[in-house]
Parts: sequence; structure tokens; C-alpha cells
Amino acid sequence: MINIALPKGRLGDQVYRLFASIGYVCRELGDESRKLIFEDEKTGVRYFLVKPLDVGIYVEQGIADIGVAGKDMLLETQPDVYELLDLGLGQCELSVAAPNAYQEDRESVLRVATKYPNIARQYYQNRNREIDIIKLNGSIELAPILGLSDVIVDIVETGTTLRENNLKVYEHIAPSSALLIANISSYKFKQQAIQTMLNALLRILKP
Repeated sequence: MINIALPKGRLGDQVYRLFASIGYVCRELGDESRKLIFEDEKTGVRYFLVKPLDVGIYVEQGIADIGVAGKDMLLETQPDVYELLDLGLGQCELSVAAPNAYQEDRESVLRVATKYPNIARQYYQNRNREIDIIKLNGSIELAPILGLSDVIVDIVETGTTLRENNLKVYEHIAPSSALLIANISSYKFKQQAIQTMLNALLRILKP
């Protein structure tokens, strides 16, 4: 049995469809259900549905043999895992955004609202910029609009939400997309099973 941690939500649905297309089907997973663990003995697969930020932790700790996590989540949590393959799903950009008319005051402490405090801290540390991090969990775009922060650090996919709220990207930090990751011990002891899946993904992603 190969244990797979899937992120909850739209990305997880896309990843499951990708895995199902190469034979890793779990019929029950497609049903309307509040279950978090799904397994299929016939295909030898067990799926866990977890929060995107937690995928790397489940894989690092060996609860899951492999998982799929956005590069943004991996940069934020820094789990000790193998990064095997970029699946090309969930493509976006980690960026600094602010109101259209924003002008940075280099003499003052920069207030940064984000759900990625570690990424933001490292980014501005590399720029020798003093910041005050305001950790938020959602609706990050509201922070500069209402005066809670000067800028935000967040993922940007299409930029529509920013434009509709009179915000724009000022700096690019890093690209992000969904990566297939593996537990270090599992990659050794279940290498054949993991490599079989990896080869099947490579065939359909890179013909």
C-alpha cells in the first residue's frame, strides 16, 4: 500500500484526477463524503486529505510515503523531503503587492501582511529591510486597503483579485506550482512503487 497525502481543495481534486488517469484510482474518493482517508486494496493506494500547509509535515514524518504540495508551502515550512517532480498544476507567483499609488518609505519599518511569515522574513532579511510581520490567514488583500499593512506577501495566480481591489504586484519573490514529494525513508524502502508512479507521471506530463 502506498500512502499519499493530498491537499484539500481544488488542487487536490486536480491531482487526484491526474493520479487516477495513470491507474491510482480510489472510487470512494470521487463520492460526496466528509471522510479524510480513502483506500483501495485493488490498486494498492491510500489517500489522506490534509490542509495544504500540512502536506509536507505528513510526508516528512512518514505518515504519507508521498504527497503533493505547492512550492510556496514547501518554502514556508521547509520539510525534510525529496522533491521528485513538478506536476505543473496550480501555477502561481509568490509576490509583494500593494495599493496602486503606494510609495515605499525606506526610513520606516515596513508592515507586511501575509500567511507566509517565514518566506516574507527571509525575503526581506536578504534585502536588509526592517519589517513588521502581520500574520493573517485569509483575505490578505484587505490589509493594505484598510491600513493594517503597507504591503502583502501572497501568491498571485491571475492578478484579478488584486486589480479589482486597486492593488498591483511590486516585486516577484518566486514561482510556485504543485510538486510531488517523497518521504526519505519511503523512497528507499518503497522505491519500486514510487518509481513506478513517477515513471507513469513522466510519460503523460513530458511526452
